[in-house]
Amino acid sequence: MFLKKIKKAYLTVFLLTLLIIPNYAYAYSDYILAGGENIGIELNASGVLVVGMYQVNGLYPAKEAGLQVGDTITKVNGEQVSDITSLVAAINRITSNNVKLTYIRNSTTKQTTLQLYKDENNVYKTGLYVKDSITGIGTLSFIDPNTKIFGALGHEITEKSTGKILEIKDGTIFDSTVVSINKSENGSPGEKTARYYVNEVNGSVVENTAQGIFGTYTEEIPDKKLYKVAQPDEIQTGSASILTVLNGTEIGTYDINILKISNGTNQKTKNILFEIVDEELLEITGGIVQGMSGSPIIQGDYIIGAITHVVINEPTKGYGIFITNMLEEAEN
Repeated sequence: MFLKKIKKAYLTVFLLTLLIIPNYAYAYSDYILAGGENIGIELNASGVLVVGMYQVNGLYPAKEAGLQVGDTITKVNGEQVSDITSLVAAINRITSNNVKLTYIRNSTTKQTTLQLYKDENNVYKTGLYVKDSITGIGTLSFIDPNTKIFGALGHEITEKSTGKILEIKDGTIFDSTVVSINKSENGSPGEKTARYYVNEVNGSVVENTAQGIFGTYTEEIPDKKLYKVAQPDEIQTGSASILTVLNGTEIGTYDINILKISNGTNQKTKNILFEIVDEELLEITGGIVQGMSGSPIIQGDYIIGAITHVVINEPTKGYGIFITNMLEEAEN
C-alpha cells in the first residue's frame, strides 16, 4: 500500500536457475544485510493493462468488444505485444477498421474483435486507456550477500485502477532520495516525496508477490553490518527498531515497541504488530507513512521483519512481515 506516484499511460492510437530445495529446506543465508535505503521501483507489466475506457462517437467500443478494466492485452491480430509502443505499432499496421485482440482475464486467455474509429485528423480511437508500467518508491528490506537476492516492500504492488496485483514481465530498482515528508494523521496516512534516478539501477526485479518484490542486486554489495536471520520463535514483544530514510539518502534507526506476534500457518504478511515510540520519528512523520514499506525491523543483532502496513486510524501503529516469510518467497 505504500508504493506511490503511480504512472499512467493513456492510449490514443496515432497513424500511427531453477533451484529445487526438497523437504521445505531453504537455502537463504543465516546472516544477511538489512536494507533501509529508499529505492525507486519500476515494474513492467507482462502485456498492456486496460485501466479505463472512453467514449467514441457516442459509443464505448472497448465495452462493446467485451473488454474490462484489469484485462491484459497480449496480442494484436496474432502479433505479440509487450508494451504500449508495440501495441500502437501493431494497430497501425492493420488495413481494416477492426482488430482482433488476445487478452488475459483472471489467468484465462480470451479473444475479441475491437472496432476502431478515426477522428477528423485521421487518428485512430480505440476507446481504451492503458498502461504498461508502474513507477514509485519503497524501502529495500534485505540483500542476501551469498546469493545477491534482494527483497523490498514486504507486500505486493497492485495496479491502482483495478486493485489487482500487477503481473510483471520484469522491473528494476534504482537510486532515490527523499526530499520531503507529508505527516500522517488519524485516518490519513502521510507519504514520502522522493526524487528518482532511473539510470542509477541497483537491481533487477523478477517477482511481484504478496510477500514483496524480489530480484537480483546488480551493484556491489554494500559494506554494512550483517544481521542474523531471526526465526519466528526467536522474536519477542517489546523493544525493537526500524531502519528507514527520512531525508536525502541517510538511513536512520528509530525505536518501536512490538505489541503482538502472529505466527499462524496461513499468516504470511501481518505477523508483527508494533507501535512507533521514537519521538524524532513521530515529530517528522506523525507515524508510518507511504514509502516506508519494506523498512527492516531489527531486534538486537537479529533482523526479524519489515514494515508492510499502517493502521489507518492510528498511524503510530503498523504491521510487519517476518523476514523468514520474505526470504522463503524470494527463493520460490
